[in-house]
Amino acid sequence: MTYSVFRYIIANILKLYGKVRGIENIPRNTNFIVAANHASYLDHFIIGSHIELSLKKILHFLAKKEHFDSIHQRMWHKGFLKAIPIDRGKGEKGLNMAVHFLKKGKLICVYPEGTRSLTGRLQEAKTGIARLALITKTPVIPIGLIGTFKILPKGKYIPKLKRATMNIGKPMYFSKYYNKKVTKALLRKITDEIMREIARLSKQKYKF
Repeated sequence: MTYSVFRYIIANILKLYGKVRGIENIPRNTNFIVAANHASYLDHFIIGSHIELSLKKILHFLAKKEHFDSIHQRMWHKGFLKAIPIDRGKGEKGLNMAVHFLKKGKLICVYPEGTRSLTGRLQEAKTGIARLALITKTPVIPIGLIGTFKILPKGKYIPKLKRATMNIGKPMYFSKYYNKKVTKALLRKITDEIMREIARLSKQKYKF
């Protein structure tokens, strides 16, 4: 069975879990960075399968390098998810790899919070998403996921048959910042702009 066929099957299975709104907001003729809230391992599949089916392109997820330690983990993350290993202790190296992929026209998905939420609520985001957007001059597609935590929270392995929604926002462009000096304050400002939109789409509040 080919990768694309498997993705097609998975996407149709995931339709049982809920709705996808805003697929028309996905750019057709340019690469982009997806930025989403992250509360469940199910998030990868819901985001990846629908975007890939719509565009017929692979979406690469950034994942911590520890997910590639064992053979079965490498097969799963690299083979199926097409993930990019990131050493969170060496942020520059991971960032440079993501930049390389974007400059080659690849699609990237980033969870700005850095890890899955243990409560389902938004956590404070790291500023890597802002740096990536500024360096590559690539638009960010905000996505708000609702209900995935209740279906498959961290530590659980059998999903519950509950409803979830993926809301896809309009592309966010940051060209007004391209000629400005990159400071911690600017990176935090851009990151917060992205997170507030993710919060709106996921019907939450970003309190940081």
